[in-house]
Amino acid sequence: MAAITERGAVRRLHDRFGFGPRPGELDRGFAETLTGLLTPGTDGGTPPPQLGPPPDRPGKKNGDEAAKKQAAAKLKAQEAQAARWWLDRMATADHPSVERLTWFWHGHFATSEQKVRSPELMLAQNQTQRSLGMGSFTELARAMIVDPALLLWLDGNKNRAGSPNENLAREFMELFALGVGHYTEDDVREAARALTGWSADRDVTTAKLVTKRHDTASKHILGRDGDFTAQSFVDLVLGRPESAPFVVGRIWFRLVSSSPPPADVLNRLVAAYGAKRDITAVLKAIAAEPAFRDQALALVKQPVEWLAGLLRALGVRPGSLDDKELFAGLRGMGQVPFQPPSVGGWAAGGAWLTTSAGAARLRLARLVAGHAKPDAVANARDRVAAVGDLLGVDAWSERTKNALAGVTGTVPDLIAVAACAPEYAVSG
Repeated sequence: MAAITERGAVRRLHDRFGFGPRPGELDRGFAETLTGLLTPGTDGGTPPPQLGPPPDRPGKKNGDEAAKKQAAAKLKAQEAQAARWWLDRMATADHPSVERLTWFWHGHFATSEQKVRSPELMLAQNQTQRSLGMGSFTELARAMIVDPALLLWLDGNKNRAGSPNENLAREFMELFALGVGHYTEDDVREAARALTGWSADRDVTTAKLVTKRHDTASKHILGRDGDFTAQSFVDLVLGRPESAPFVVGRIWFRLVSSSPPPADVLNRLVAAYGAKRDITAVLKAIAAEPAFRDQALALVKQPVEWLAGLLRALGVRPGSLDDKELFAGLRGMGQVPFQPPSVGGWAAGGAWLTTSAGAARLRLARLVAGHAKPDAVANARDRVAAVGDLLGVDAWSERTKNALAGVTGTVPDLIAVAACAPEYAVSG
């Protein structure tokens, strides 16, 4: 195993546990950086926006067309406001690990506004993931199983005694807590009965249990019998021996490498996760592994991670950008906050390196660079080296150096091209 340099390891911490370094942050040591990232302290970020009342929802068949258009426009504006607020937190957070883990859980418990159709509920879910996301997975999973946005997304509202809907039960076991092959169809049917009775309303940010809709008869789930409820179902699933390796493996997959960890590494990470199912302990254990410094563990940045890192490096806030261009760029790259494509979340790895996504990335990089004030690059004798310092890139390949040398005359263009180079778009 070829290990990266100490500076490279610090950069990797910022890239994997945050959204990339801000100027000067690579000068700190590994231990100091890790402590700063994983000891976030008081949240000084901008609180969630006040979106105002949800739009009226005219009836599909008899609603007035003008009213429908007005409601759709209001909903779209609220969606953009929520997404822009979260991007701003990613770009400005002094302790970005909280936002990075919130982003990870958003992809893990993938819930889309396109079906939920309530930015307020999406923000409520976001706050739950932020407040619990670096603590106990038990507490997070218990909250998510009755999260209003997730209930609407996975048809929990349709799940009632006598006519159970299996969607949430299946996805919780397969995608959120156990993985494929560790449950049966009978387990899904019985688990769906345990989750009956929960109701979510788009105008209220908490779900409620309608007792008369809950199936109180005994259920047989994963080899156990009992009158399971939503919470005891979660405890049962997380107590299975397959759950800890699955959850820890997903963290590794998204934050470290698309290649699974070696068995001995996975065992140590599971031990750190422990009975408390402590997410921060897992992150500390990951950083302590020699494998974390393996030069081969490159990870393609997802579009939102790439954008947040660029905003941080350049000191640009999303609110200064044109909304239309900002969201056109994100849609062109295939990723908008609060809009994952399916319950399986977003793709990983090379799926983001398509020609069309590359073109959208360059347009968005130019938009951001045009709002930056990179005096250190503009005044440098070696602008190619200076833009590397600005973006936190240790070294450019000869091919990239040659490409950047051709655009040194215009600083925003130089930054934009550099931000799209493999050395920046892929986290080393």
